[in-house]
Amino acid sequence: MRKFLLLLTLNTFAMAQTQTPGASTPQTARQALMEMFFSQTRGTFMKHLPAATISALATSMASGATGMLGGLQQYSLLAEQFHAKGKTFETFETGSVMLVAEDPKSNQKFEVIVDNDSLRGDEDDIELSFQTYKEKQLQKTPFMPRMTFAMKMESGIWKLNEIRVSVRLPLADPDLLKSITEGIKARAAAAPTMQPQISTTSFGADSSVQAAMQSILTAENTYRNTYRAVGYTCTLSDLDGFGGGEPNEHQAMLIASGLAGGKKYGYVFTLSGCTGTPATGFHVVAAPAGNSFGRRAFCSDQSGAIRSSADGNPATCVASGVPVP
Repeated sequence: MRKFLLLLTLNTFAMAQTQTPGASTPQTARQALMEMFFSQTRGTFMKHLPAATISALATSMASGATGMLGGLQQYSLLAEQFHAKGKTFETFETGSVMLVAEDPKSNQKFEVIVDNDSLRGDEDDIELSFQTYKEKQLQKTPFMPRMTFAMKMESGIWKLNEIRVSVRLPLADPDLLKSITEGIKARAAAAPTMQPQISTTSFGADSSVQAAMQSILTAENTYRNTYRAVGYTCTLSDLDGFGGGEPNEHQAMLIASGLAGGKKYGYVFTLSGCTGTPATGFHVVAAPAGNSFGRRAFCSDQSGAIRSSADGNPATCVASGVPVP
């Protein structure tokens, strides 16, 4: 019985597509696209799908794939989802801006911009780009994609025939270059404070591992002083220095990405022991990867003192490690 009702629903949509709209002013492709995603009337998404698509859905549903219809219907309820999350939005049928959505809580705004609307008879390509604002300041993100919605008239109704997505990566873009250089400067600024503390009697791999340990210790102290509500972190990726934009508690730009990955110089680096809110302490260990014969394990904590154990076992280091001179 349920399958029959779903099939009947799809057939009703297919029949509606063959009828001439009763409105005196024909709907534009842009209006159809907006109705498809942002109308508060259920079923508008299906209304603007091609007949061939609906027929294929009906066939798959007859074979038992009934969950697909419910999933597609969600795309026609974006307006309800905006309201449910406390966001406001407004759509525009003409002009360079199609949609403006605002979040009063975060003071952020999102705009959908119409870059090009190419009407060619019964076909219309609508090219869209996106802009975000925070505290009324435009957030420049060179990676923001562009989308083209290819609309096609079918039985008197505009249907979404194709979606094309493109992403630009402008290598000479000032904002992109600024984000890269600022990330490099942030890592370089932390480096000088680490070097004097590295023992001059350590050579080879041990010296490199100790330098990495000192990098993590310095980063942890900087992180705690910057994000006081969090305290120390036990997630190495939180200290990662890769990426653009402003540093934040999940990407503080304090250590190199290779070290933030947890594996460096044949050692595995691990953070633990971050208890309390904010966390007032932590443990960091560097254990030899693979065969530990003849290789020391290293460890430290919020005190900043680096210790080692000759057996290569980080647990031994934490329990009774020997201070590194």
